[in-house]
Amino acid sequence: MHRRITVFTFQVLKSPSIIPTQATQLYSQLNPFARGTNGFALFRLFSFTPVHRRVPDPDDPMNLMKEDGVSVCSQMWVENFREPDRLVSNLISYLRRFELWVLAYQKVCADEIGSYVPRSSITRSALEDLLALRNAVLDNRFKWGARLEFFIKSPKDKTDYESLSKRKIKAILTTTQPAPFQDKLVQEVLLMILEPIYEARFSQKSFAFRPGRNAHTVLRVIRRNFAGYLWYIKGDLSPILDGLKVGLVISALMRDVRDKKVIDLIKLALVTPVITSPIDGMEKKKKTKRKYQKKKVLAEDEPKPDPYWLETFFGFAPEEAEKLPSWGHCGILSPLLANICLDELDRWMEGKIKDFYRPSKSDVIWNSPEGEAEQGNTSWPEFVPTSGPDKTRKMDYIRYGGHILIGIRGPRADAATLRKQLIEFCDQKYMIKLDNESLPVEHITKGIMFLDHVLCRRVVYPTLRYTATGGKIISEKGVGTLLSVTASLKQCIKQFRKLNFLKGDREPDPQPCFRMFHATQAHTNAQMNKFLSTMVEWYRYADNRKKVVNFCSYIIRGSLAKLYAAKYKLRSRAKVYKIGARNLSRPLKERKGQSPEYQNLLRMGLAESIDGLQYTRMSLIPETDYTPFPSNWRPDHEKALIEYIRLDDPKTLEEQKGCIQEQGLVSPQDYISMLVWNYKRNAIVMDQLSLVKSAGLLSSSNRENDDPKNKEQEESEERLHASQIFVTRIMDNITAH
Repeated sequence: MHRRITVFTFQVLKSPSIIPTQATQLYSQLNPFARGTNGFALFRLFSFTPVHRRVPDPDDPMNLMKEDGVSVCSQMWVENFREPDRLVSNLISYLRRFELWVLAYQKVCADEIGSYVPRSSITRSALEDLLALRNAVLDNRFKWGARLEFFIKSPKDKTDYESLSKRKIKAILTTTQPAPFQDKLVQEVLLMILEPIYEARFSQKSFAFRPGRNAHTVLRVIRRNFAGYLWYIKGDLSPILDGLKVGLVISALMRDVRDKKVIDLIKLALVTPVITSPIDGMEKKKKTKRKYQKKKVLAEDEPKPDPYWLETFFGFAPEEAEKLPSWGHCGILSPLLANICLDELDRWMEGKIKDFYRPSKSDVIWNSPEGEAEQGNTSWPEFVPTSGPDKTRKMDYIRYGGHILIGIRGPRADAATLRKQLIEFCDQKYMIKLDNESLPVEHITKGIMFLDHVLCRRVVYPTLRYTATGGKIISEKGVGTLLSVTASLKQCIKQFRKLNFLKGDREPDPQPCFRMFHATQAHTNAQMNKFLSTMVEWYRYADNRKKVVNFCSYIIRGSLAKLYAAKYKLRSRAKVYKIGARNLSRPLKERKGQSPEYQNLLRMGLAESIDGLQYTRMSLIPETDYTPFPSNWRPDHEKALIEYIRLDDPKTLEEQKGCIQEQGLVSPQDYISMLVWNYKRNAIVMDQLSLVKSAGLLSSSNRENDDPKNKEQEESEERLHASQIFVTRIMDNITAH
């Protein structure tokens, strides 16, 4: 190698013409003292190291990623919403997509370590383990609930399972353990594949465990659509959420999905037993003396626990939202599987709604044959007008998780018949035994409790104004009823008592919140303000929003006042309010004697600013949200998907063109050509001027005039005239087309 370089250098010095000319000129310009061949340039030339393209590693898992995982998910959502009724039989192609596995890894890691992991920061070893897990799932080598052998481990799991003692191994194999990291990955991938398939097929009557739908949506739908119903059936089907037979779940799943790999994977997750710790009630635990516990310091990759205000708000979850299904090793797939099974009930009820509808022309609402007409006053949809002698028979249905609500307009006998049919359907389809007590039939006047809100009727006396013949405005007072959706104060007291914030029923007495005893006044007030803000948002659509939020504020303020009285030894709440003000925003003394001024300490940065409690007065609480709710409501992501599919359809473009031509409007192509011509007019006007003159459209009487003063003026006038002629011709052509 060195000999070759020496020979080549000798040839260069002997005959410099073999060096490329451009390189020699470039390097000779760098040294002005060189003559002929530049020695410095030769040195730079030979010391240059050529850049070689890196050969891609065939074993690198990153080469399997052809596109982003989010775009793959978007394609699945668009395909399923474009053809929602097709039978899906080839899902293994999506199960092979490594992009979905990497996206699932990012999502599960965010839950595990509490921070998002960018794709570029995932190590190669983690990608190789993830690829091994994918191949194991495809080759039927994956086992749910593994305790010691893993294809991939959590980033925060540093345990060396090969060096564990027998006692620790026995404890891992026989006690309750959290779901393995690799199980969560497989669950996430299956959820990303199955969710778009069934979201395009699910009924619009179900609202739990679905994206874009929540309890607020249910309350708004009830206010919008349930105003004219007299009898209500409230059903509790929550035993279904505890678990169904594997055969029933698989048959419901195979109604739309016929991929054997996915079906077998879910069936194996349902069949594999979950190991739990044995519960021995006979053994009594020895009472141990409580030791001092040091303050726990979280690791860098350890997720923070829920703050106190959020944990407290979760305690306010209504009965309908308390239970979350967990079937076998399905994990986050369990809510989706529960909705798949209960979707058959939704479809059955939709058929019953169509069969039950009997319009009556003498009734003032729902008197059209289709049943889609607006009910009563469209600007006031919850208004319930008086009905005619022959009422329209109609019913509606809504489901939130395992709880259903059916509204019926008609005699009570129809409600009793429907209840009997519903009991038979649940017995045959889900093999659960229901009775009349679990499906009570109640009248609207008694009040129907759903999601901690009471549905009842409220009598109003509106003033009706209308124009009579002759243009005379007549005002009359009428009587009407409203469907009132109010928050249950009794249920609110029950939840506060469960959280140890008060005691007593008739006269609730706030109890001190000793959980925040060691926190500062500023931190305690901030936590309670967040809790109150969340409660204000929860009761957003309640008619008595001001009243119930004011009660919550009273309980929280009284609880904190008692806490501060015990902490700062002030003996009574009145003393706390006197020093700390009504909203507890002023600092309380920690010891006897005069303390420095708080404002001076705050200005110097030696004191923490204290925010007062919110909503201490009724006037500070926002009003109820009565925003109109559309009749055929859909979440925003479904609207975007449907609009995208509609615009992507070639028929839509043809319809747009046809409408434009029928109405005689200018097409978009003509507009674009016109704008382009206006931009280029100044550049091409001289070329067009000669064509205009040759056509004889301009006068040439002054063409022989050689006066230099008039030459520029003549040319400018000719340019303007030519521009006007061409604009006129283009507009004539556009109008003709």
